Amino acid sequence: MTGTADERPDGNVFNTTHWSVVVAAADLTAADARAALTRLCQTYWYPLYCCVRRHGHSPEDAQDLTQAFFAKLLSKNQIALADPERGRFRTFLLRSLENFLRTQYRDVTTQKRGGTAELLPLELQTAEGRYETEPADNLSPSAVFERQWAGALLETVLAGLRKEFSGSGRLELFNALEPHLWGDDTSTPYTSIAEALGMTLVAVRVTVHRLRQRFHELLRSEISNTVDTPNDVEDELRYLRRVLAS
Repeated sequence: MTGTADERPDGNVFNTTHWSVVVAAADLTAADARAALTRLCQTYWYPLYCCVRRHGHSPEDAQDLTQAFFAKLLSKNQIALADPERGRFRTFLLRSLENFLRTQYRDVTTQKRGGTAELLPLELQTAEGRYETEPADNLSPSAVFERQWAGALLETVLAGLRKEFSGSGRLELFNALEPHLWGDDTSTPYTSIAEALGMTLVAVRVTVHRLRQRFHELLRSEISNTVDTPNDVEDELRYLRRVLAS
């Protein structure tokens, strides 16, 4: 498998994407593989933090453990140890963390706080504030991870879409139409949006249709970065719908 971590799916062609670069390299000696894994970790670290917290660790220990996990992941040949189901990055990441917590917790917590080198610029100081706003539930640590993974994926896609609209000077339009991505009946009516933005009702409807199309394009592209084969993209989409519906 060839290519760089920055390639994206083009139409029906599945180009080499972030996780497939990592899997193809089998370890992190290849520059492309390390860069790809680093980018994925920077995007999806928060679900891991939530998982660690749900295991009962304090905010301080959760910060230390999350950082230590990434330090080990990026400094050792962890990819070669991934199980046969490593075709999904989320599966690999969760199972790696669970194993890390079982085998490394004692070593990590007996180290002097702050002794672990920071290999990724994670926003760990803000993590607990985010975690405290999460709804109360009785979900297992792995279920919390899966839910937060889905949320992080959607946030990444929305950020990309927002950036596109902002770059073309249409951020106000995006902010007005974003709620309609989800078919929210309580959203501002199209007629009100058209009047506020000086657009016709037809233009608003057409823009919403195109917005939804672009959202799904970006969603598929982001998902492809976390799986190894084209078939996995459809499976992940189905998984995402189940998680969001639960």
